[in-house]
Amino acid sequence: MANETNGKRKGEVRKIYKTGEYTHYVTIPKDEIDALGWRVNQRVVVKRVGNRIIIEKPARSTPKR
Repeated sequence: MANETNGKRKGEVRKIYKTGEYTHYVTIPKDEIDALGWRVNQRVVVKRVGNRIIIEKPARSTPKR
């Protein structure tokens, strides 16, 4: 759960875990996932911008015919 001060959210410190030789993960609090409307097994885009990592829903693609 994120700390709130004057209505502004502060980040929560999380640990980086390792599951294999090349795979690492960080858990995201359930309330954050719920607030974004994300669900289990949903695809997300992970990209690095400078010294930050951004996780977001992929842009909507054109439906296949």
